[in-house]
Amino acid sequence: MIQRLFRPRARHCTGIPAFLLATALTAGCATQNYPLVDVSEANARATQGMRLDAGDKVRVTVFDEPTLTGEYEIGTAGAVTMPLIADVSAAGSTPDQMAGAITAKLTQGGYVLNPHVAVDVMSYRPFYILGEVGKPGEYTYAGQMSLLQAIAKAGGFTPRANKGTVVVLRKSWGGGRKVVVGDPALIIMPGDTITVNESML
Repeated sequence: MIQRLFRPRARHCTGIPAFLLATALTAGCATQNYPLVDVSEANARATQGMRLDAGDKVRVTVFDEPTLTGEYEIGTAGAVTMPLIADVSAAGSTPDQMAGAITAKLTQGGYVLNPHVAVDVMSYRPFYILGEVGKPGEYTYAGQMSLLQAIAKAGGFTPRANKGTVVVLRKSWGGGRKVVVGDPALIIMPGDTITVNESML
């Protein structure tokens, strides 16, 4: 009987990297220890604009400078390496702020006279959904996503899912938050790890 009851739980963890599985187990066992926030508070950072971080891919356009224009991936140190100006810090910045940093470096170094720079996001780092969903795992982030859109990507809630709250681990928070699901819709950010716990009912 014990083995029969345990197998479905193992199925939900199939294919999940070890560090995410550890996160899921921690969230599931210690959900009550996370600070409780409402949707508006959780969405506050998202409404200020998405921030770049390691793993994001961007296209930098320096107008009339084809040797500086190109596609770059933000490295684990949070920077991109460009010709002439070497490392440009990107993590924690908006695309416009990154463009400003590149403009300043090009100007200060005297490399380009009156540079005009644009930064466009090609793809954000993925997000993760764990716990009581049909297909837990890693998913591509596309545009501004709501929680329900993210859950739909993961195959929807299981019959055991707690649909009233979710645990969200977000880098800018420095840890996890237990979010009460409601109106307005919870906005998911790139790099988020969402854990849907089992309902206690």
